[in-house]
Amino acid sequence: MIAITGANGQLGQKVIGSLLHTIAPQDVVALVRSPEKANALREQGVQIRQADYNQPETLTAALKGVDKVLLISGTEFGKRFEQHKAVIDAAVSAGVSLLAYTSLLKATTSPLLIAAEHKQTEVYIQKSGIPAVILRNGWYSENYTDAVQGAIDMGAVAGAAKTGKLHTASRQDYADAAASVLVAKKSQAGKIYELAGDEGFTLAEYADAIGNLSGKAIGYVEMEQNEYQSALLDAGLPEGLAAMLADTEHYAAEGWLQDNSHALSTLIGRATTPITDTLKAKLA
Repeated sequence: MIAITGANGQLGQKVIGSLLHTIAPQDVVALVRSPEKANALREQGVQIRQADYNQPETLTAALKGVDKVLLISGTEFGKRFEQHKAVIDAAVSAGVSLLAYTSLLKATTSPLLIAAEHKQTEVYIQKSGIPAVILRNGWYSENYTDAVQGAIDMGAVAGAAKTGKLHTASRQDYADAAASVLVAKKSQAGKIYELAGDEGFTLAEYADAIGNLSGKAIGYVEMEQNEYQSALLDAGLPEGLAAMLADTEHYAAEGWLQDNSHALSTLIGRATTPITDTLKAKLA
């Protein structure tokens, strides 16, 4: 059996959808904090088990009989390492044959704020001795395209990435990669994948793409990190999230979200989804 943590989340649901193309639903275990919210998964025939990162006792029971587990990184910044540690400990106790973890592109060297807990998690996985594969996911295209209507309304894309290339990929691309690793016949233990989109774009090019698709002139407003963080706060984002996004764009300007390895497209056996396709889907 293959278990997916955070299965009610956007990535988790897509990973399960990908897995169901190759394995039977009864062999998929959806680990969720709130089983009553997992009806969509339940209707697909997968097993639903309650598992809460913050309640380690639930994890041991949830992983009973599981062969492989995908640990999708948590979203509670500042708490993620302890949450990840609880899952890893439970996986070790359960004797799973493979732990897959969704980390961050270039995690061990990345200066991004969000890299710190990923680094801690990777180190802990290594020390635990559990057979593991690390999926270092780059930036999701949806991190930008989910806000496309706001850009159209304002007539501009604002950001601090300057002329840095953003090699994003769709959430589905990363989900397909995770699924391919989990069902691979060849051992994945010890492998580390740096995953990102095949083609990069600057924020100015992203603004042009929105303009071409919407028929409205869209400019690019280049900001410094502190200016962008203030703009995000003014837009109503929580302080921690605004700081993280501004920090990420600052380092994107230096190339930390750029990757030319094509490891993602190789893993999924097709080209990654262009940003224009993700934009079209959102605008539709």
